[in-house]
Amino acid sequence: MTEKHKEAMQVDPELVNQLAKLLDETNLTEIEVQDGDRRIRVVRNATVYAAPTTMAVPTAAMPAPAAPPAAPAGVPLADHPGTVHSPMVGTVYLAPEPEASNFIHVGDKVEKGATLLIVEAMKVMNPIVAPKSGVVTSIMVENAQPVEFDQPLVVIE
Repeated sequence: MTEKHKEAMQVDPELVNQLAKLLDETNLTEIEVQDGDRRIRVVRNATVYAAPTTMAVPTAAMPAPAAPPAAPAGVPLADHPGTVHSPMVGTVYLAPEPEASNFIHVGDKVEKGATLLIVEAMKVMNPIVAPKSGVVTSIMVENAQPVEFDQPLVVIE
């Protein structure tokens, strides 16, 4: 065992409390942060329910969800080369404030560097900007939705 591993890791209890609070605020089940060699993972116990063995069949036909714009054949939107992924865990906001209109809509032309949406993490509003110019073909999140690290957010073609 190296000298480095013999030392006990110094854990900041305030950071752990903030991470636990973030789990509660975003309804996530786990969060992990890394700073150099130090890595902290906070997990909330989730209750697992057994799936029913039989399911009721709805009597009325459900309307089909609107189809997302077509990606190149055989490429899932999450793997599309124009997909913008979340750089962090947090809550996504599509507008700068509750009563304002959204930053983007499907079909909008955006310039590289334009704000697409905001991800709030630990009370910090982080603008997510367009990595390239193009047309927004899909928005894969809803306003005030919790998002995970690397979750697909928007597709720009």
